Amino acid sequence: MPSDSFIKDFEFNKENIDLFASEASRSEIIISPLLREVYKKYYQKYSFWIRKSIYYDEILSGTPDYIFSRRSELGKTVLEKPIVIVVEAKKNDFEHGWGQCLAELFASQKINDNFFRGVYGIVTDGNLWQFGNLVADNFIKDSGNFTIDNLPIVYGVLENLVQLVEKDDDK
Repeated sequence: MPSDSFIKDFEFNKENIDLFASEASRSEIIISPLLREVYKKYYQKYSFWIRKSIYYDEILSGTPDYIFSRRSELGKTVLEKPIVIVVEAKKNDFEHGWGQCLAELFASQKINDNFFRGVYGIVTDGNLWQFGNLVADNFIKDSGNFTIDNLPIVYGVLENLVQLVEKDDDK
């Protein structure tokens, strides 16, 4: 469950700010704060990046909107293996968002140098949240669509995703 202060801030913003007036408002008022709220529980093991470029080669490179990666022993300024890629669906175009996300998942898989370890993708416009994962050459998009109107559910799905990553790490 998100913290009480996060829920209060979210409710205040929802009541007083047009959250969907622009991509910037969705990003700064909904997406980034929610991802940070989940990240706070896992900061000792993982890093959280905003608009950090990833590069494998000329074709497999890009700048995801957000990345969760394993925490590097070298500190917070070194991108370790990316495990979760989050892409904003610009202009609510989820098809294009998934295309971008999948390319970045493939790049992450190559960077991680482990074809069989899952990498996870999220595409969102701030309101609708969709999830998928890539293992080997098998991409599965979750059939569920989650909306921010049910904040505890979206938060729970995000937290479950990080817990899945932890289980993968323990193998």
